[in-house]
Amino acid sequence: MLCCPSPHAFAAAHLRVRAIVLALLVFAPLALAEDWEARVRTCVQNKDLPAAITIVEDRLQTAPDDLEARGWHGRLLAWTGKWEAAEDEYRYVLRRAPNDVDILSGLADVLSWRERFDEALLVLNDAQALAPNRTDILVKQGRVLRALHRNREAKEKFLAALAFDGGNAEARQGVESLRPEPRHELRFGTDNDLYNYTDTAYAQGISVTSKWNPRWSTSFAETTYQRFGEDAAQFSGSTTWRYAAHNAVTVGGAVAHDSGVIPRAQAFFELGRGFTVSREGMVRGIEARYQQRWLWFADARVLALTAAATFYLPNDFTWSISITPARSRFPLTQAAWQTSGLTRLAFPLFPRVTGNAFYAVGTENFAQQDQIGRFSARTMGGGTRIQLTPRQDISGYIANQDRSQGRTQISLGMSYGIRF
Repeated sequence: MLCCPSPHAFAAAHLRVRAIVLALLVFAPLALAEDWEARVRTCVQNKDLPAAITIVEDRLQTAPDDLEARGWHGRLLAWTGKWEAAEDEYRYVLRRAPNDVDILSGLADVLSWRERFDEALLVLNDAQALAPNRTDILVKQGRVLRALHRNREAKEKFLAALAFDGGNAEARQGVESLRPEPRHELRFGTDNDLYNYTDTAYAQGISVTSKWNPRWSTSFAETTYQRFGEDAAQFSGSTTWRYAAHNAVTVGGAVAHDSGVIPRAQAFFELGRGFTVSREGMVRGIEARYQQRWLWFADARVLALTAAATFYLPNDFTWSISITPARSRFPLTQAAWQTSGLTRLAFPLFPRVTGNAFYAVGTENFAQQDQIGRFSARTMGGGTRIQLTPRQDISGYIANQDRSQGRTQISLGMSYGIRF
């Protein structure tokens, strides 16, 4: 026999169903929101930023006003080098949540990476007013003040961070970075060139490089040569002016008692500019240089034009490449152009030890008489630098050059530098 539920039982069941449906409607979106953010965090931990961006952008398709998603979008855009778009996202969030310290901190990072340090400092000051005890904000203030060369204030911020967190490594490194650095470097070196067609050539040098302030530096060097049975000596000097944070111009020259084996005189200028590319990509930064050099030999004139670039790669690797077209003119002959090039890869080997390997074609620097003229050459070599102490290092190199007409040259050298 079937029994029908009573009206009271039916009503109670109906209320339970409605409660379940209502709970689903209320809590399901929250569960889904937590799910997307958890997946984003997992992707970030696995360094899969493209996947994280996809998850966040899918979330914004369904909830375009979700400020948490907007904040994550800004962070991910910033970490992938899309700084302008990241700044737009951060400012969108701040218009609706002006007291969000994490968003203020992220915006300050983007402004700093774009070298808008004055704006970054204003944003960080707002963040620090809202959260005066946050050490990460104090450290970021210190970094920006240091970039603005306001070193006394920067040190105060780093010390304040250490007062709250004595073990904060970034704050401690910040204080260390503001200690007075050595202004001068004195370097001694020697070079030997061994040929299969003539006697060994020698050179000894001493140089002093001085950084007088963040904008001006100078370099002077004296080099003596023993080449092809002749003695020669050269004195050179240059001045560098950093007229902006990543822009510099250098002018210099040299005079010599040449004995026919080195240039009698030299003059040059160089323009350099640095670029920040990405904090996470394969190329972190680029330094581009253009140099124009004139060399006057006893019986030749040389104009060398060099375009060079250095690429800063992850894990402290750097890759450099340079191309030098040179115009040589000898008595009773027409001027002729030759092109040479060099590429070099530098890399860390051990703590305090770096190495490099290079390959060159043509006459690489035209600094000696035997490096001009109509011949071809290929050079392979490498070197190392050992940081003995924070103020002392020793460097060395060896190279093998194969020239046309069956001639060979093995070059090796070593130098020692001390900073004071």
